Amino acid sequence: MPRLRPYTDADLPRLSRTFAGWIAEAGRCGYDHVGEVPHRIYENLRGHRPAGELVQLWESGDEIVGLAVNLRFGAAFDVFCAPALRGTAAEVEMLRTAYQTTARRMTADRTAEPYVLTDVFDRDTTRIRLLTELGFTRFRTWDDVTSRDLADPVAAPVPPDGFVLRAARLADAAELAQARNSAFDTDWTGEGYRSAVMTRPGYSPEREIVAEAPDGRIAAFAVYWLDEQNRAGHFEPVGTHRDFHRRGLARAVLRHAMRRMREAGMTTVTVNHDAANLPAHRLYASLGFRREYQTYGFRRPRPAPPTT
Repeated sequence: MPRLRPYTDADLPRLSRTFAGWIAEAGRCGYDHVGEVPHRIYENLRGHRPAGELVQLWESGDEIVGLAVNLRFGAAFDVFCAPALRGTAAEVEMLRTAYQTTARRMTADRTAEPYVLTDVFDRDTTRIRLLTELGFTRFRTWDDVTSRDLADPVAAPVPPDGFVLRAARLADAAELAQARNSAFDTDWTGEGYRSAVMTRPGYSPEREIVAEAPDGRIAAFAVYWLDEQNRAGHFEPVGTHRDFHRRGLARAVLRHAMRRMREAGMTTVTVNHDAANLPAHRLYASLGFRREYQTYGFRRPRPAPPTT
């Protein structure tokens, strides 16, 4: 069996190359974009514990063959597995380990959620079978996974008068935190966003496009990621401050970023959104994105806590 060890920040470049190679070999289904790796590790896990306590790698020789991101959103895990190990006992053990690790951390955090959650691509029949055999059941449709061909025209971004489209700067951390809090009902501080995301491996302020309002606030933002091996761009996250809704700002930052992706040699771009989020669906559809996959939510009850 592959050996298990904690993730460290120094692993990210090799992990990103490994992910790109898996996608080149097996396709997007079951792997998502390489940009999701740092996003899930650093942005999704912030405020819990150091990444090394919640992110696990499996290695065989000098190769990374598996990744688990535990305790996302306080109750969920992700497992990604090398194509050669899909459907094998090794993948089963990765899923079992991630379930147990997440359940244990939930108990330590006194989490009220009674289930451990994960998601799976709708066409990933191997993962669906393994989860079912491990006692997981499907309980919801989660995301629409959409894509767009960058060979198609991308209209020039036209922000409202007085708004400026530009790349983020480290000095924007406080305003970016406020924009995220407004868009997603989170509780970032400027220092928290700077230390947990902006100065972490994988992130570059040059790839966070913002719409700056006339009063200096960040009104909308979109982080884009590049997979140079597969020539694929990706957006995660995208948001608009609630004070600036319905002004076309998200559309403007996305168009600006897509033009930059095309200049960087990307041929496609993807974005995921909650399948029930109709405003997001309308926005991305208006920009030429079409659904490629859906993801399904699966869950399994947490083990009963030990009695004393």
